[in-house]
Amino acid sequence: MATLVSFHAHPDDESIQTGGMLAKAAAAGHRTVLVFATKGEHGEVDDDFLDPGETLGERRTKECHRSAEILGVQRVEFLGFVDSGMIGTPQNDLGGSFWNAPVEDAARQLADILTEESADILTIYDSDGGYGHPDHIQVHRVGLRAAELAGTPRVFEGTMNRDHFQRVIAAGVEAGHIPADAVPEVTEDTTFGRPEELITTTVDVREHLATKRASMAAHASQISETSFFLSLPMEAFEASFGWEWFIRHNVPEGHRDDDLFEGLT
Repeated sequence: MATLVSFHAHPDDESIQTGGMLAKAAAAGHRTVLVFATKGEHGEVDDDFLDPGETLGERRTKECHRSAEILGVQRVEFLGFVDSGMIGTPQNDLGGSFWNAPVEDAARQLADILTEESADILTIYDSDGGYGHPDHIQVHRVGLRAAELAGTPRVFEGTMNRDHFQRVIAAGVEAGHIPADAVPEVTEDTTFGRPEELITTTVDVREHLATKRASMAAHASQISETSFFLSLPMEAFEASFGWEWFIRHNVPEGHRDDDLFEGLT
C-alpha cells in the first residue's frame, strides 16, 4: 500500500476538495495523512455558535479531527501558521500569516512530514489556489517546494473542472433552477479551476459521497446544514461533488487517468 499526504490551507478544505478521494484511498487500504497550514482562525462564524471562551481556531481544530476520523485519515498535522483571510484584507499582513510566510521555511516543515512518512504522493492546489484565496495560492508554492526537498515522486494539484461546472450550471439554467444572469463569465483572468483539457486525473468518488458529505457536515462552524453545499438536492450534490480533479506533475502531455495510486502497490 502507498502513503498519501494531502496539504490544505484550512480545516474544511480537505472535505470539499479531496474528501471523496481520501475516503476512497483509505477504503482501499492506503495510508492517508492530512496537513493544514492554518487552523482557519479568520473564518466566519455565526454569533453564539462558539462555547464561552472558545476560539474559532479551537473549534475548527476539533471539527477537523472529526472529519479526519470520518474519512479514515490516520494522521493530522498543523504547520502553525495563521489564517490570512481573503485577498486584500488586513489579515494578509498580520504576523504569522501563512500568506507572508517564507516559502522555504514553510516548505521545510512540510518536507519533514513527507520524509517521515516516506510519502509516495502529495496533493496541493493549482497555482490560483482553486479560486484565488491567498492561503490556497501559498499551499501551491509551499507544496511544490516541499516535494522537491523531500523527493516526493508524485505531486497532484487539486483543482476544479471549469468546463464540468459550466455544463452543470447550463443544465440548471435550462431546467429553470438557476437564473440565467447568475452564470459566471469566463475570461482569461478567471481563477476558478482549470479547463478540462489541462486536467490529467479525474477521480470518481460517487460511491463515497455519503462519507464526503458527512465530512463536510463535521465542519459545522463553516458548513451548516442550510449552507449551499449541504442544502443541495442529492442529484445536484452528486453532479457537483461526485468527481474530484487533479493535475499531475511530470507526465506526458495528454496523460489521463482516474487514480492517484496508479502503478503503486
